[in-house]
Amino acid sequence: MEYRRLGQTGLTVSVLGLGASALGNMFRPVSDREAAEVVRTAFDLGITYFDVSPYYGLGLAEARLGSALAALPREQVVVSTKAGRYGADQFDFSRARILASIQASLRALGTDYLDIAFLHDIEFGDPDEVLHEGWAALQDARTAGLVRFAGASGLPLAVLDGFVAAAKPDVILSYCHYCLNDNSLEDLSSRWTAGELGLVNASPLAMGLLTNAGPPDWHPAPPALRAAAKQAAAYARSREADIAGLALKFATGHPRVATTLVSTASVTHLASDVRTVGEPLNHQLLAAVQQILAPVHNITWPSGRAP
Repeated sequence: MEYRRLGQTGLTVSVLGLGASALGNMFRPVSDREAAEVVRTAFDLGITYFDVSPYYGLGLAEARLGSALAALPREQVVVSTKAGRYGADQFDFSRARILASIQASLRALGTDYLDIAFLHDIEFGDPDEVLHEGWAALQDARTAGLVRFAGASGLPLAVLDGFVAAAKPDVILSYCHYCLNDNSLEDLSSRWTAGELGLVNASPLAMGLLTNAGPPDWHPAPPALRAAAKQAAAYARSREADIAGLALKFATGHPRVATTLVSTASVTHLASDVRTVGEPLNHQLLAAVQQILAPVHNITWPSGRAP
């Protein structure tokens, strides 16, 4: 496992991190035993960064992650959670709610402090409330020693860029913008990391788009993007390769991205991901797949409050 520095936080994280959304039954029912086993396996395989949110399983993922982490040396892992999103359509970035959320997360995770706390999916909040209440609350939690470092997560890069300029966060969590079909994060990463911002990448498979099974029905990708991804996956199969493996290897290869999150409750899938990250990148396959995806390059979808 390779490890990288996370901005100016002083934290060192594994290039592959475990996102705990799967532990909250977000994709399929998971037992307590499976949840504990995948966290322990992740640590044994060299993964040191674990990310979660109270939104995942309405607290279940945090409770399961906390239970599993209790068996691991706390000083050897980096734990992040989020605040502000509590359901599919439930957002509250008020100061009181953010502070209460941090306290609840600490209890669920069984820890005295969070290494990182993110404001979750800030594009759904009122910008003034996000900045002047939510962000201010995280600074209060940091002063109180409950949070070591703070940042925000979201999909629209313009929203994240505005937040970076206004709040000067320690870390940003971006998803679906550094993967085979969309590397628009590249345009911002050099400027962000030049200012010593820590960068976390999530959804390297574009929320299931870059898989042989294809995206779930609810996926917001437009038809042209779905079709191109399906064609790219078929091409990879014709070369006896897996589009998901190529996508993961590509996503973890950028030196300015400290860590990339994957979420699974399967120890088999997790072990395969770790092996993939350690393998050489097939540059010829990458070039061919990117050529297939070129007509839909950097196409995304809307997320957040209506203008």
